[in-house]
Amino acid sequence: MKFILENSDETLTTHSGLGLIGLLLSKTKIKQRFNEICLPKIKSVPDIKHGDVVTSYLGLLCQGKNDYDHIESFRRDPFFRMALDLKQIPSSPTLRQRLNDLGQQKSSLSVLLEESADLLGKLDVTLTSVEVGEHEEKRCYLPLDIDVSPFDNSNTKKEGVSRTYKGCDGYAPMFAYLGQEGYGIHVQLREGKTHCQFDGDKFLAQSICYARRITSQALLVRMDAGNDSVDNLRVCLQQEYPVDLIIKRNPRKESAESWLMIAKQKGKCESPREGKNIYRGVIPVKLKGLENPINQVFEVTERTIDKHGQLLLVPDIEFDTYWTTLPDNPKEIIRLYRDHATCEQFHSELKTDLDLERFPSGKFATNELILHLGVLTYNLLRIIGQESLKTTDAPLKKKVFRRRIKTVIQNIITLAAKLVWHARRYRLRFGKYSPWFNTFNRLYSSFC
Repeated sequence: MKFILENSDETLTTHSGLGLIGLLLSKTKIKQRFNEICLPKIKSVPDIKHGDVVTSYLGLLCQGKNDYDHIESFRRDPFFRMALDLKQIPSSPTLRQRLNDLGQQKSSLSVLLEESADLLGKLDVTLTSVEVGEHEEKRCYLPLDIDVSPFDNSNTKKEGVSRTYKGCDGYAPMFAYLGQEGYGIHVQLREGKTHCQFDGDKFLAQSICYARRITSQALLVRMDAGNDSVDNLRVCLQQEYPVDLIIKRNPRKESAESWLMIAKQKGKCESPREGKNIYRGVIPVKLKGLENPINQVFEVTERTIDKHGQLLLVPDIEFDTYWTTLPDNPKEIIRLYRDHATCEQFHSELKTDLDLERFPSGKFATNELILHLGVLTYNLLRIIGQESLKTTDAPLKKKVFRRRIKTVIQNIITLAAKLVWHARRYRLRFGKYSPWFNTFNRLYSSFC
């Protein structure tokens, strides 16, 4: 069938979900606080205010677009302007130049982190904790996962790009996620060659402060072996509110054979099959710089027969050790730490779903500002996704705990509608068979 193409005078939009983003942003003071920032290169009252520039770029990021030139397709779009409450929409050169200037102001980064945390607290978002202990002794902790994820920016000459530990040229930003939902509460862009523990204790302390703006629940800090440092342990132990930790130890030059000897003496053995023994146990250790001993949990696996039934001439020995302040049994501690790997999913959504892995600017400070804007965008979309799961009105019936950011963009943000002026009010009219209308209607009502 051949169609006849016509250009109508109706106002249609393919991104009606920006109306939800505008509602959420209206609960923050991002515009006001950015408008108060003074830039030395710009007159006191610019024609296009800083708040409009930042909000316009957030509107692009919410659609998975990070290139400055994408703003040109929205400059004559009335819905884009109304949904985000913009007085003016900047051009591509203005957007690039203003973000460059705002990136030089460190206050811009703190504004985004503080307003993002305050928004999560104001909306009282659901934060799922992890349970520790058995029966009446069960305790709940809110996981605070801190991790580094390399951003591949190979074959570019951007400022700060260098060799990462993954073997690619790029950046090595550090992230902090709160709750099993994975809300981003802190981020720091770093050069690719930067060690993950560089200023790690300061980043941890700041992350805990941002978490306290959202919740007063007990926190459980989880970090990888790259952050095996007494400084991190000290930060957690010195907190006024309860902050427990599980940090994987760096084995350095410790041998597997020596740990097997320790495990046989001080651990309990479990044999899941013939030829495979797993030893788990706890050893209190006194570390220099800490007043009290801290628990060192170990898990040593000895295999004399492989999974195919082949006898091994030399036993295969693996071991993992962890620092923890939890008093629970080693198996429970190790299970809790392995859940830390979920943050790789959060990294993936930031990199691919929001298309943030390859930054649009050549300047390090600008890219750091864009990364902070990306984390705010990630939280906005996560809020929408988690709210959509509270009832069963969505057409996707598969039961999930988190709705992926890509799914939110595809089904809610880029939902088609018609903008109509009627009875002195603007209305959004959705298609007769729009499957996401009921969900969208509920979300809009809940955010109003």
